[in-house]
Amino acid sequence: MSIRPWVVVEAPDSRGLRRVTIGGETVGSTWSLRELRKMLDRLGYPDVDVEDPASVCWRGGDSSAWPARTWRRRVTSVLMMLGLVASAVLNGMIGWPDASGALTFAQRITGALFVLSGLTQVAAAISVLDYWGRRQSKISGAIVLIGVLISLGTDSLLLLMWLEEREYTPYMLAFMPLWCWSLWALLLLVREKSWKGVPQPKRFAAGVFVSALLTALSLTYSTMYQPAVAPMRFALKAEFGKARADRGRPFIQVPLKLSVKNTGEVSVYIIINDFTVYGRTAKYSEQGNLVKERWKESFEKGETKEEAESHVDQLEYTSISSGRFYRAGEVLGTGQEDARVHVFEIPKNVQYDLLRVDLQITYMRKDRGRIDVENFSKPHASWIKRSPYYCHPSLCRETLRYHGRVRHNNNLVNVTRKPRYVTAEWSPTRSPKYSISSSYDFKGGGAAGDPAEETREVDRFGTSTVYASSEVSVAELLRSIPSP
Repeated sequence: MSIRPWVVVEAPDSRGLRRVTIGGETVGSTWSLRELRKMLDRLGYPDVDVEDPASVCWRGGDSSAWPARTWRRRVTSVLMMLGLVASAVLNGMIGWPDASGALTFAQRITGALFVLSGLTQVAAAISVLDYWGRRQSKISGAIVLIGVLISLGTDSLLLLMWLEEREYTPYMLAFMPLWCWSLWALLLLVREKSWKGVPQPKRFAAGVFVSALLTALSLTYSTMYQPAVAPMRFALKAEFGKARADRGRPFIQVPLKLSVKNTGEVSVYIIINDFTVYGRTAKYSEQGNLVKERWKESFEKGETKEEAESHVDQLEYTSISSGRFYRAGEVLGTGQEDARVHVFEIPKNVQYDLLRVDLQITYMRKDRGRIDVENFSKPHASWIKRSPYYCHPSLCRETLRYHGRVRHNNNLVNVTRKPRYVTAEWSPTRSPKYSISSSYDFKGGGAAGDPAEETREVDRFGTSTVYASSEVSVAELLRSIPSP
């Protein structure tokens, strides 16, 4: 006489899976009566009559109660896996540029957190197969829950950052649907209490909460933090040297010594720079009353450049020589010093009383952003009509234009904003211009967007201009010429 086992088939769970015990020991779970028979046969009980109450105890439904909901379960698991995988890919795309190339420690930490969260979501996507399957692992539901919480947190952060300016970006097509998906997935997992079965669930919940809090604080700090604690310092010098007479022509050669040194702690991109030598002419009066009569009028006309002298008025400056110290997009590293000597010529019988040189350099902090130097360093002539950079000379004069993409070092900002571009213009007949904006009107010679946007972006990227100037008396230059 064979021994009949005492088989207990538990009530179906939320997925329709029924747990099976034999002799008080769990031996597995089944989706159907056919699977139950195969299990008993595999365990060595092929002759068990499943309809005999003396052999099988059915709880929560008889042998016909198999609400497996196969398609519903499969659709749910597929949607859950797709959402986790998509969120993992998005987090990796956001985090990798910062993790591998950011210049500040905080930004690298942000990138590493996003990459790590993406890997966690990949593990959660794999755990979906077990959690919506036979649940052989007790922690698969908790892993899926962590993956969904990561998605909700990161997508919420991206959504909040996007709401600051509400600009179109292709990433919207990813993080907005994923935010909605994460709400659905979280409600589903909470309803099913996916954390059940985890050893010491209270400690698990506390660990998840503390980790989420620290991650949120780190992301918020790195997003809002602007590395302005390291001040920018430059040493600019512009000096006139001793003049020399040109033996073959009635001209005087004047050397101009220029030097630039980055004495700060942050490397910079050179956006645009210029040095220009001016010759000054003026009207003199021994009575000393010209300043009382003319300085306000001259200033309003832009003639005096905020200068006034009692015996000198009607100051006029004529550009004599102009050039650039650096090419657009060059990097000036910390401690780097560069010098240059530029020689220009003036006639011996020149009418100027003073010579003045103005040196200016506009830079962008490298710890705030990255410039596409390959494109930005290429000059484009504004006077060529077939060029997209064309502008009528009556409006823009003849200028060289530089244009290239600029990206924030914090990639979270890049994915929630429209692309930004840095534009610069240089001409020997006018002061340099620059702009950082989402669009630029080359025909009109200025940013095409909101002026407030341009001001905001210039500040975000840490863009500024430093100046140096020097003057010398023409009489002093002439005395410095050696006698023949």
